[in-house]
Amino acid sequence: MENIAVLNELIEINNDRVAGFDKAIADMEEGNMDLKAVFQHYSEQSRQFAAELAEFVRQQGAEAEKGGSVTSTLHRAWIDIKTLFTGADRLAVLNEAERGEDAIKAAYKAALDHAALKGEALSLVMKQGLEIKQGHDEIKVLRDAAKVIG
Repeated sequence: MENIAVLNELIEINNDRVAGFDKAIADMEEGNMDLKAVFQHYSEQSRQFAAELAEFVRQQGAEAEKGGSVTSTLHRAWIDIKTLFTGADRLAVLNEAERGEDAIKAAYKAALDHAALKGEALSLVMKQGLEIKQGHDEIKVLRDAAKVIG
């Protein structure tokens, strides 16, 4: 059951990521509308990941996390981001998005380093972790480009 706690933590941070990207989209200034599709993609990705993880947890006979995090410092990055997007310039938006991506990437790394994950749970987290890393890298490239332009 220790792996259930690890998986539920990943559900929480995926839910935080959804909320962060959705808030960024809602508060996005017109000059940053090209980021909307990118943020929508990663928001939907985390919805899918949370659903996959929740289904796996339920298949194990446990209760899956439904919300986002409220106390974990690892997960706070996306919660903090939600308040920072209003009126932010492109670089600020991407800096905060990348900070959130750092947090979710770290959460997946911690989960993969956790000895309790085996078999299907390990495979699922490895697959998702690879896609999370790719998302992080894309946001980082966009952020670095904004530094050059800005």
